[in-house]
Amino acid sequence: MPAASVRPRLGVVFLTVLLDLLGFGIVIPILPLYAKTMLAADSQATADFKTGVLLAVYSLMQLFFSPIWGRLSDRAGRRPVLLLSIAGSCFSQLGYALAPSFTWLVIARGFAGMCGANITAAQAYVADVTDDKSRASGMGLLGVAMGLGFVFGPAVGGVLSHFGDRLPFYVASGLAAANFALAVPILVEPRPAGQRSQARALTWTGLVRTVTTPRLLTLILLFFVITFGFANLEGTFSLYLQREFGYERESASFLWVYIGVMMILTQGVLMRRLAPRWGEKGLVVVGTAMMAISMVLLHYTHGLTLLLIAVGVMAVGNGLNNPALSSLISRGAGSDRQGGVLGVSQSFGALARILGPLVGTWALRFGSTVPYLTAGAAMALACVASAAFVQQPRLAEHAPRTQEV
Repeated sequence: MPAASVRPRLGVVFLTVLLDLLGFGIVIPILPLYAKTMLAADSQATADFKTGVLLAVYSLMQLFFSPIWGRLSDRAGRRPVLLLSIAGSCFSQLGYALAPSFTWLVIARGFAGMCGANITAAQAYVADVTDDKSRASGMGLLGVAMGLGFVFGPAVGGVLSHFGDRLPFYVASGLAAANFALAVPILVEPRPAGQRSQARALTWTGLVRTVTTPRLLTLILLFFVITFGFANLEGTFSLYLQREFGYERESASFLWVYIGVMMILTQGVLMRRLAPRWGEKGLVVVGTAMMAISMVLLHYTHGLTLLLIAVGVMAVGNGLNNPALSSLISRGAGSDRQGGVLGVSQSFGALARILGPLVGTWALRFGSTVPYLTAGAAMALACVASAAFVQQPRLAEHAPRTQEV
């Protein structure tokens, strides 16, 4: 597809993901601390574990629904799946604000995970409109949208939290509603009906074939390990900052802003320059090595300077790794099963995001920095595996098409 026609389409999906992740960014640093206000009667260890359950239930629902939405997007189109995901985000975040108890908060979180097909469909959209050479940069553009959400979202959430515990969730829900209203007229389906997969949308045989292809299996397992390591940080970072540095909601939110800025610079600037030189494999190896180092640094951090260095290295490593690995997974799939393959990878990522917060919050009882030793070990394993087993595909290489997935 000519570059001139690709840019507007990437711009539209960029805006869609940006608005969605902006609302997500408002919520994610605040949600664990918001949940703690509903668990005041519980012991600290019990409250920590319940908070981990709250974070994990989102990913539990994505574990089952990501492949379904991915395959439906292959058959029915990317646009309707994206619109459904945005609408689900609106209602779920309104559910956070209206939740009368922790149980209802968990239910709202589960509904958000069930409808959370945005990233899978957006990645498949990018795969539809890019070639092998520009795939990593296209995935990096989605990373920039996510990074911007993490920059402005936590900052907005931190300020709004001063005016009421529930106000950030109302605002996030309103952003999702505005996103839906904008997406309906401007989001264009990237492929006409005649070019979509004609296979049945949901077959377990097809999903099994997806994850048992040796090349894809290696990449998807790698994605699982890396996501597990990073989920340790996501699930415990705000609590770690509270205990080690005395940072409350506003201070924790602005550290998430810093992480977002570093990811934006990495994916918006470095990816375009480094991807053609190093290839996706090189970026994955370097990115996971940096993340392993950063997790170990967090274990030994006692001052703000070292804290900023550690999370900065982590953000750059994550910014290099994620789009490169997504590009490799996409390039290993046939053109008619992008959504299914990316959905399966997101499902494995969801499983990792279930286990990561659970293991991380459980490990907090042994010390505030213990979760990062677990995460660092996972990242080191991923670095060795990516260097040993991942192959850099040729630009002209395409996976065979299939009508069974």
